[in-house]
Amino acid sequence: MSEKLSGCTYKLSNTPCISTSACVGGKMEQQGPMHDCFDYTCEDDYFGMETYEQAESLMQRKAIELALDKNQMQNDSIDFMLGGDLLNQCIGTTYGVRDLSIPFLGIYGACSTMAEGLLLSSLLVDNGVGSNVIAVTSSHFCTAERQYRFPLDYGGQRTPTSQWTATASGALVVSAKGEAPYVRAVTIGKIVDMGVTDANNMGAAMAPAACETLAQFFRDTGLAPESFDHIVTGDLGLVGSRIVCDLLMREGFDIRPNHRDCGTMIFDTESQDVHAGGSGCGCAASMLCGHFVPKLRSGEIKNILFAATGALMSPTINQQGESIPSIAHAVWLSHDSGK
Repeated sequence: MSEKLSGCTYKLSNTPCISTSACVGGKMEQQGPMHDCFDYTCEDDYFGMETYEQAESLMQRKAIELALDKNQMQNDSIDFMLGGDLLNQCIGTTYGVRDLSIPFLGIYGACSTMAEGLLLSSLLVDNGVGSNVIAVTSSHFCTAERQYRFPLDYGGQRTPTSQWTATASGALVVSAKGEAPYVRAVTIGKIVDMGVTDANNMGAAMAPAACETLAQFFRDTGLAPESFDHIVTGDLGLVGSRIVCDLLMREGFDIRPNHRDCGTMIFDTESQDVHAGGSGCGCAASMLCGHFVPKLRSGEIKNILFAATGALMSPTINQQGESIPSIAHAVWLSHDSGK
C-alpha cells in the first residue's frame, strides 16, 4: 500500500516503473532543438487526416502503439488507460483510443494531464489495482488556437507573454514489474488562483500552482531541490519559469541551479517564433516520454521531480472576466527503486 505522508504526498511502497514510453510530434517540433527525442514526427499538421481534431486523435493512437511495440505488449495486457487533452469533452483522446478495447478513464488537468495520468497510474499499480496502466495525452496548435483563442485565419498579433501550443503526444505504461525509471513518490496538487485574467499569459497563471505543489513535496518528504538532477516543470515558459523560481526562493527552496521547463526546452525561442515558449498537454508529455524517461532508464540522470502545470480555464468563463485557476501535480522519478 502507498504510504501517505503529511499533506497530499504519497510514498510508493512497491515503486512501480515506467516500462515503456513514446512520443509523437509535428513540424515545429521536428524543427526544434529536441527533435531527436521524438519517436515519430510529421511535416503535415493534418497527419494525413481531414481535420486537425482527427490529427490529434491519430497522434495519441500512434504514441500508444509505439509505446506498446517497444515493449512487445499487446492491448489485452493493459489493465486500464488514463487519458485526456485540451479539447471539449476530451475528444482528442476518446476518438483516438475508442477502437483499442482497453478499459478507459478520462481525465482532465489541462497541461498538467500527463503528470496527473502518471500519478494516478502509479497509485493504481502500487496498490495492486492494476499491473500495467497507460497514461496518454496530447495537444495540437491548430485545435487549441481555434478553441481557446481565435480562428486560425484571423491573423491576430500574439503578445510577448503568449506561448505556442505544442503539436505533440506522449504515452507511457506504468508497470508493477520492470526496470528504471521507478516512481518513488507523488504529490497531488491543489487548485491555486492568484487572480491572473490574461489568457495570453499562462506562465504567470500557472507558476503559483507549481510553487505550491513543489514546496508541499519538499516539506512532506524532507528532500531538498539539490536531491534531484532536475526539477522539471510542465510548460511555464520563459515568464512562468522566472516567477516560480522567485516564488520558491521566498519559501526557502532554490531550484534555479537544476530547474528545467518543458516549455523552454521543446522549441528554440530565438529561432522559432514561439514568443515565451511552448505549452499544451503534449509539451510536458513529449519531453517526459522522449527525453527524461530514456535518460533515467540509462542512468545518465538519477532523479527528477516532474511537475507539469495546467490552467483550468474555459474560454467562455474567461471572456466573462473570471480569473484563471491552475494546478500542478508532482512525481518523483528515479533510476533507483529505493528498495
